[in-house]
Amino acid sequence: MFCSSSHLLLHRCFSTYTVPHSTSIAVRSSSSLQEIPKSTPESKEQGGPTSLLYSSTSFPSIKAAKRVVLVRHGQSTWNEEGRIQGSSNFSVLTQKGEAQAETSRQMVADDAFDVCFSSPLVRSKRTAEIIWDTRKEEIITEYDLREIDLYSFQGLLKHEGKAKFGAAFRQWQLDAANFNIDGHYPVRELWARARSCWTKILTHESKSVLVVAHNAVNQALVATAIGLGTEYFRILLQSNCGVSVLDFTPQADGGPPYICLNRLNQQLATPSSPLAGGSSGGRKTNKRIILVCHGSQANTEVSFPNLGDQPMNMLGVIQAQKTAELLLDLTVNCIITSSKVASVETANAISRVQEAADCLGADCVPRYVEMKQMQDLDVVKVLGQSKQEATEVPQQPGWINGFEDGVVMTALWDQSGKAWESLLEELSDESEEEKIVVVVSHPAVHIALIGRCLNLSKEWMGSFHLDAGSISVLDFPDGPGRRGVVRCINYTAHLGRWSIPITRSTSDDEEF
Repeated sequence: MFCSSSHLLLHRCFSTYTVPHSTSIAVRSSSSLQEIPKSTPESKEQGGPTSLLYSSTSFPSIKAAKRVVLVRHGQSTWNEEGRIQGSSNFSVLTQKGEAQAETSRQMVADDAFDVCFSSPLVRSKRTAEIIWDTRKEEIITEYDLREIDLYSFQGLLKHEGKAKFGAAFRQWQLDAANFNIDGHYPVRELWARARSCWTKILTHESKSVLVVAHNAVNQALVATAIGLGTEYFRILLQSNCGVSVLDFTPQADGGPPYICLNRLNQQLATPSSPLAGGSSGGRKTNKRIILVCHGSQANTEVSFPNLGDQPMNMLGVIQAQKTAELLLDLTVNCIITSSKVASVETANAISRVQEAADCLGADCVPRYVEMKQMQDLDVVKVLGQSKQEATEVPQQPGWINGFEDGVVMTALWDQSGKAWESLLEELSDESEEEKIVVVVSHPAVHIALIGRCLNLSKEWMGSFHLDAGSISVLDFPDGPGRRGVVRCINYTAHLGRWSIPITRSTSDDEEF
C-alpha cells in the first residue's frame, strides 16, 4: 500500500563494521548553476573530473549501516515507442515491463527491506507494487523521485524533438549538463533533487531501503552519492529494472557516512541484460572492455581477501565456468590476464568456451582467441607492501580501504594507469571495427581501472566494490580516446546460488 507517512517500525538491520579511515570524505558535486565544461581528451590527462566542485552541503550522519537498493521501472509504452517521457505520467508498463518487474521481484524475494520509496509516476509505482509483492511494510511515494523534468520535450518522439528544437535537441544529446529548455537546466535541477532525496532516505529510520524510480533520477542518485557531478549524466547506465546497490557506513565521529557503490545495473542474465550488445546511453558501441575478477582462491584465511598467488578453490572454478558461459554469446577478440594463477585459470576457462562456441558440429574449426599476459595487472606485490593487515572481508563494502597505507594506494593507482593506457591501445586497433577485450585480474586493480575509465583520482577507489567472480562492463561509444560508459559494475547474477545476495544478512541489530 502507498502512503505518505515516514514512520516505520524497524525490525531488522545490518551488522556494522568500522571503516579503517578516520578522515572525513567530502561529498563532491557540481554546482547546479555553473556551466559544466565538456570532457575532452586533454582534461582526462589532468586527472579528476573536469567540473569538480566541493559542495558545502554534506550528507547527514547515520548511526547504523544502511543499504539502499535502486531499481529502475520496467519497460513502459513510451519506452517502446521511443517517445520522450520526462516527468510526464501518461505511459504505463508494457507486458515486457511487467515481466521485467517480476524478474526483479525474484532477485530480491528473499531480501529483507524496512521500507520502499517510489516515484509517484504510474510506471514506477506499478513496478514497485510488483517487486514489493506481499510485504506488509508501506510504500512511500516521494515526489522528488519523479523522472527528470524535460518540459517542452515531453511527449515528443525523438525525431520530432530533433525537427522541432534543432540545436537544443542536439545539446541535449551531446552536452546534457548545460542543456537549457524553457528557461530550465533539467540535469542540474535533477542533481539538486537527488541530493534532496538522499537527505530524506538517510534520515529515515530504516536500514534496508528499496527505491523504485527512473533512468535519469537513478543515475543522479548514484552519481551524487559517490560525489560525481552533472557531467556524468548518461555515464552510469540504468537499464529497465536494473538494480544498483549503495552502502552507507557511519563514521565514528558522527560525520557524513562513508559511501560505496556495491553494484551498478544488476539484472538476471537475459538477452536484454547489461552484457548484451547494442547501445550505451543511447549510442551504439563497437568497443568494449569487460573486467572479470578471478574466482575465489584456495586459501581464504589470509589477512586480505584473495591476496596471494594461489589457485582457485572449487567455488572459484564454478565462478570461472559460469563467467565463461555468460560470455558465450559475445565474440571476444582478446583476453588479457594477470600472470597470477587464479587469473590465468579464469582466463583459460573463458578461452576454452569462446573457442568452442562456434564449433558444435563435427567438421568445424575452433575459433582462435588471442590471450596475453600483462605485468601491470599484477598487483599482489603492491598490496603486499602494506605495513598493516587489512582486516576487511570481501563481502564488506569499501574493503579496499583496508589498505590505509598511502604509499600502497598510490602505487596501485599509478600501476593501474599504465595498465589502462595499454588496454586503450589494445582497443584502438583500427583493423577491427568491433572489438571486445576481456581483462582478468584481482578485484583491486579492476576498481582502479573503473576509476581510470571515469577520469577520477585515487581517492575514489574506496567508492567502488567488487566481488570474486564478478564482471564489470565498460563501453566506448565515442571511441577509446573518449570517456567510457559504465554499463554495469560488480555483476554477479550469472553466478546464481554462488553469488553474494543483493542485500546482506540483517540478523544482527547492532547500533554503531
